Amino acid sequence: MTVADLSYFNETHGMVRDTVRKFVEREILPQVNDWEEAGTFPRELYKKAADAGILGIGAPERWGGSGEDVFMKVAACEEITRCTSGGVGASLGSLDIGLPPVWKWGSEALQERVVPAVLAGDKIAALAITEPGGGSDVANLRTKATRDGDHYVVNGAKTFITSGVRADYYTVAVRTGDAGFGGVSLLLVEKGTPGFTVGRELKKMGWWASDTAELYFEDCRVPAENLIGPENGGFYCIMSNFQMERLILAVTANMTAQVALEEAMAYAKERQAFGRPIAGFQVTRHKLAEMATQVAVSREFTYRTAARIANGEDCVLDVSMAKNQATQCADRVTWDAVQIFGGAGYMRGTVVERLFRDNRILSIGGGTYEIMNEVIAKRLGL
Repeated sequence: MTVADLSYFNETHGMVRDTVRKFVEREILPQVNDWEEAGTFPRELYKKAADAGILGIGAPERWGGSGEDVFMKVAACEEITRCTSGGVGASLGSLDIGLPPVWKWGSEALQERVVPAVLAGDKIAALAITEPGGGSDVANLRTKATRDGDHYVVNGAKTFITSGVRADYYTVAVRTGDAGFGGVSLLLVEKGTPGFTVGRELKKMGWWASDTAELYFEDCRVPAENLIGPENGGFYCIMSNFQMERLILAVTANMTAQVALEEAMAYAKERQAFGRPIAGFQVTRHKLAEMATQVAVSREFTYRTAARIANGEDCVLDVSMAKNQATQCADRVTWDAVQIFGGAGYMRGTVVERLFRDNRILSIGGGTYEIMNEVIAKRLGL
């Protein structure tokens, strides 16, 4: 445990960190290179993660989870990120964005049917918001859900959906009312529902081991009891969900930078050039010193933001800043790590190469860098 950890993490968090670290070392790292090249990983990993108690971290105790402990989630996320595959982490973590709206705003019957199965690793949950015609402009989404008796009839499409191929339950943002944020709702759509189809698996720059898909709805009849929260009240649910998602993206970015830094430091001590390790050259030492400083500063601000969230404060401003700061840090540090490795850093199979390409999505997903700046500016009264 580092000095920076002492104010934020308790003994229980340390035990969770140790459990997740051992799980990663045992169940992921030995196979991660093969999974990356295959573009997938075994579905049984969800069950193994559930049995280890990992999927339940942050979920309500009434459904078998550990409770909504922010720093327990942070510790677990940091250790999962050490698996060096953003795709594995993203897919295992798709329940963290797909499931909370169900346990927070879904009916009791819906919760009973969905939440325990996902936390047990028997089912997979995904969140479906982004559409082919727009990403960050959530308030103007076009997927339409029209009430017809005891059902909603859904028509539209979604894209870039993490766990989109393998998911069993999809928390889907739909338009049930007028234009704008006031007409958005959330529906739980189950795989196999007539009129709902999963399109092609999308090939990506990074996150190779994560399945990402397009979804299509054509006169798809979804039971009205699958409504999550009030009709036309989905935008609030989505925005509330974003706060924790953006914090976790910041944590992921910081740990991506930390692992890249560690890889670069180890390589700099071993790699010989002109008769000595490249760490012996001032230009390399100073680059590593700057990388370490950036990571330490970004991580501390993210932890402080997490502490405020844990305290129940409104942290929209800080979490937006933390996400942008952390992704900028990871952009710079992963870039410099590849530079230190030189040609070796450009080779597939090198950890820094994978971290570099996986990192690129972090300033896009969960609200782009530019959208975060808009949120920050508005909170500053600009």
